Parts: sequence; structure tokens; C-alpha cells
Amino acid sequence: MAFILTRLSVGDYDTWKMMFDQDAPGARSAASNYQIRRNVDNPNEVFIQIEFKSVDDAKSARDKLLVSGVLDRFEDKSGPTVVEEVESVIH
Repeated sequence: MAFILTRLSVGDYDTWKMMFDQDAPGARSAASNYQIRRNVDNPNEVFIQIEFKSVDDAKSARDKLLVSGVLDRFEDKSGPTVVEEVESVIH
């Protein structure tokens, strides 16, 4: 399993969420799941985790995001970073 991790300061969450839901670059077309988390002290800072079945799928999605330029509008960001799961613990 592989993931794209991204942190963004979106300015206005509701406006950003509408654009996120449109997925104009098609980056989530091969995704199996995604999660959005918000900073409790700054709800306009979001942490996005998008899940893929393979590293290749995640890299392809990351490339779509980068080529599309949709992330360029956010000055305060980190990612998109492709990571793979190496361990999962359930308590």
C-alpha cells in the first residue's frame, strides 16, 4: 500500500474543499481511499492522506498534481510526498 501525504494552509477550508472534491487533475482516480484532517487550532491547515494500491499509482497521482499546478496557489505547504506502509498496528 502507498500513500500521498500533503499538508496545506488553505486560507478558507470551505472554498478549498469544493475544489478538492472536483479533483480537476484526476489525481484520485486510482485512489482506494482518502482522509482529510484539520488542525484543531487552525482549521484552515489541512493534512491529506490519499491511499493507493501501489507505489506506481501513487507516483502517477503525485505527478498529475504537480503537472496540473493546483498546488502552486498554496504558499504554505509540504508535499505531495509518496510514502509506503511498512507497518500497521491496531490496538
